[in-house]
Amino acid sequence: MGSSILERRAIASGLKHGLTFKVAKLIREIRANKVCYLFLAPFALIFTIFTVIPVLMSLALSFTHFDMIQPPRWVGWDNYIRLFLEDEVFLIAVQNTFIFAAIIGPFSYMASLLFAWLINELRPRIRAVLTLLFFAPSISGNAFLIWTIMFSGDAHGYINGFLLYWGIVDTPVQWFIDPSFMMPTVILVVLWMSLSISFLAFIAGLQGIDETLYEAGAIDGIRNRWQELWYLTLPAMRPQLLFGAIMSITASFAASGQIIALVGFPDTEYATRTVVTHLLDHGNIRFEMGYAASIATLLFFSMIWAQKIVQKLLRKIG
Repeated sequence: MGSSILERRAIASGLKHGLTFKVAKLIREIRANKVCYLFLAPFALIFTIFTVIPVLMSLALSFTHFDMIQPPRWVGWDNYIRLFLEDEVFLIAVQNTFIFAAIIGPFSYMASLLFAWLINELRPRIRAVLTLLFFAPSISGNAFLIWTIMFSGDAHGYINGFLLYWGIVDTPVQWFIDPSFMMPTVILVVLWMSLSISFLAFIAGLQGIDETLYEAGAIDGIRNRWQELWYLTLPAMRPQLLFGAIMSITASFAASGQIIALVGFPDTEYATRTVVTHLLDHGNIRFEMGYAASIATLLFFSMIWAQKIVQKLLRKIG
């Protein structure tokens, strides 16, 4: 009995000394690089105030009942139990969100990489024009609303007019009202909007690769463009690939603005309800901030989990 107590005290003493040593080492590093930390301080302060603290507050509020009027009241795991066992709309939103993420994320990522790789081979002037065309949807505000004219639910819509002219349909299709067509139509529009930020990052990464790398690869046995892409180009632009993956994950999991503008809020039979629109419903309309915080917390950890998977896949390139 006495020996076990002594062992515990020895372990505690060792942990204490180890922690003290690490703290002292950290203080020495801060003093040695105080100029670097001084330049980092403004960003670190803003990041902490507007990102870290809100995330921690949201995590804490997810265990409370908070209606913006009365002080938060601790309810434990009730919000999460309600999400998975009582809220049927949330389960529909989760299903729709994973459909969006599984289609929009990989397709927009691969399409951005493919188009960037092809356009990078063109002449500088042509490359500049095409880069602007691909990047234009992200800087043109609500340009995606042009799709509401193309998919208009009457005979004057371009798609319906074409289908009626060729006798494919007898009556105009309600693209943004009929649940059978809402999801594919919205996915098409959001996919068109997503070919922007990642594409620009990939163009920048391709432009930054040293040409001598390809000369060395040719000497070492690279024989075709596909080997060059897999063993040289992609490994050389891993930072841009990771950035593009993060942007694609964020855009696919957080899809809401374009969906609401296209199909309205709430939509027909929750056919395009996502986790973010469900969060907006409970947070901005019903003011169930504790419940909305639990939704945001689950979405946050889901995005981190998806990002970890993507990082593991990117490490295997080359």
